[in-house]
Formats: sequence, C-alpha cells, structure tokens
Amino acid sequence: MRHPEKTYLPAEWEEHEATWIGWPHNASDWPGKFAPIPWVYGEIVRKLVPGEIVRILVESKEHEASARRILERCAADMDRVEFFRFPTNRGWTRDSGPAFVRDGARESAVIRRFRFNGWARYDDWKKDDAIPPKVAKSLGLPLLPGTFRGRELVLEGGAIDVNGAGTLMTTAECLLDEKVQVRNPGMGRGDYEAAFAELLGVRKTLWLNRGIAGDDTHGHVDDIARFVNARTVALCRETNSADENYRPLEENRERLEGMTLEDGSKVELVFLPMPSPLFLDGRRLPASYANFYVANAAVLVPTFNDPKDRLALAVLSAVFRDRPVVGIHAVDLAWGLGTLHCLTRQQPR
Repeated sequence: MRHPEKTYLPAEWEEHEATWIGWPHNASDWPGKFAPIPWVYGEIVRKLVPGEIVRILVESKEHEASARRILERCAADMDRVEFFRFPTNRGWTRDSGPAFVRDGARESAVIRRFRFNGWARYDDWKKDDAIPPKVAKSLGLPLLPGTFRGRELVLEGGAIDVNGAGTLMTTAECLLDEKVQVRNPGMGRGDYEAAFAELLGVRKTLWLNRGIAGDDTHGHVDDIARFVNARTVALCRETNSADENYRPLEENRERLEGMTLEDGSKVELVFLPMPSPLFLDGRRLPASYANFYVANAAVLVPTFNDPKDRLALAVLSAVFRDRPVVGIHAVDLAWGLGTLHCLTRQQPR
C-alpha cells in the first residue's frame, strides 16, 4: 500500500485532465516528409478531444493559427483545445514534457522536474528542457525537484512505464549503458531503483535488457513493453528468427516470465506482434505497436499498412474493454523515429 504522503506516477489508463502535445514544426525530424505530419496530429487530436482537453505547445501566434486551421479542417472540437506559446526544439512531449505525479499530501497533481538532454544524442534540447517549469507556472502547479542524492536526474517519459500500483518497467540499455547515450553517468541499478522509490513512489523495478532496432533513444521501453493493467504487460514478440529484433525481444520475454510485481505476484503477459520491417532511405525505423497511447476516450494505436495491424488492434481490444481501440496511420510519423506514445504526455485529473 502506498504511503498517502508520497508522490507517485499514476498509470496511463487512470483518468486524465488533459493530454499535452507539441505541434510539429521541426522539419528536420521528418526530412523530406514533413508535409503530412501536421495532418496526422490533427487526426490524433480529433480522437482525443471527446474524452479530455488537449493542450498544445506552439512556437508563435502564426504557428498556432496554422494548427487551428488544420484542426478545424479535421473537425476537432476546438472548445476542447488549448494553446500554449512555449517554443520547443523538437516537440517529442513524452520525453521532454512535464512529468505529472499525484501528491497524497496535496491531493492534486504536481510536476516532478526531471531534466532532458536530447536523449544524450542531439545538441538542440535547451528549449525542450525548459518546458516543465513553464507549464507548472502557467497552470499554477507546484514544481517538485527531480533531484536524487544532490543530482538533477535526466529521465525521459518513454524510458519508463508504470502500473500505477508501485511497479516500474525500464531497460538496462537505456539507463545503465555507460558508453552510449549516457543520461546519468555513474548511476547504477540500485541508484535508479532508490531514485524511482523516492521520486515516483515505486516499490519494484523490472529491468528488461534491450530495445528494438532503429530506436535512436537507445532502448526506450515504450517501444517494446507496456503495462495494460496493474498486473499485465503487453510485450512485443518477433516470430521471424532471422530478424534482428528476434533475440532481444525473446530475452525480454524470458526475463518478464520470471519477474514479479510489487505485491509478489507474477507478471501476466499478452503478446503484441511486430510489423514487418519498415525502412526509408535505407534506414530501419522503430515501428512498434507498443507505442500506443491510452486516452480517456480511446486507446490510440500506431498502424503501418501491415497485415499484423489487425492482430495488434485485436490484442489490445481484448485487454482495454472500457474504451475503443483505434488505429492511427503512423508510417509517416515513424520517419521521425517515434509515433503516438512518443508525442503525447498525460496530465492526470
């Protein structure tokens, strides 16, 4: 049982006040293929607004006007859309946006201030890193430090997934690699587990190993495994033993089959297929059905013009029985090396 005075990160399926997104503007994220991207965002917003407010980060008055035109043409309910003129570098809101946590002492959502450094890979990140304090100020919410043992923790939202009951899931590749894209140099497994307990109310951390091919974050868990309820993980599985994702995903399956949750019970598993490899300009893209987003009114699932789209939607429909499961065409989005979960961030009610 949680201590009521502790902050904790709620599960994504718990009720939202809003979803945050950053309206696309950086053409270098989708080189040569930017034109359709705002229209995909328009469709995403149209599916979100029946259940919650959508709060959109924009660069300027002109950028907002452009977003409004597209949303109106997509028939999104504009009474449920709010704009915030906070400039960003790239706009992958899952990773750089505010981490909303519940605070038992305040009986409200607050923001835990983690840092963002461009996935320890890119140089353009300082505007993104400045977003959480701006959001906290604009909403009048407390901004709690994401500091552990005197260090400001770098932590992207896509690097972790939680069941809302005290268990967190992540990967060793993303957080423990000391040579590639190092977020917090010198921090080991025990340090992270202590930090998660102190800052996010976590009692059990499940360590998977590696992420999927094409993922430039170096192992984000939201492309491979996601909690779908407090006891069940939807895990990606590759059936083609010649595919480069086969062995890493099988290792993650073997690990999860031997793991337990915060209460000592075994993790229950359902399996998501992997779409056929998706390439553009010779580069493999991180296409994954695990990058779905659980909103109040729907579960939005990336689809890839693939025969396995139907199977993935069926698997998730079987576990999310309280809201419709909706496919969103994501072939164009994937060229930006992320899809639906990467671009959204939930604000709990």
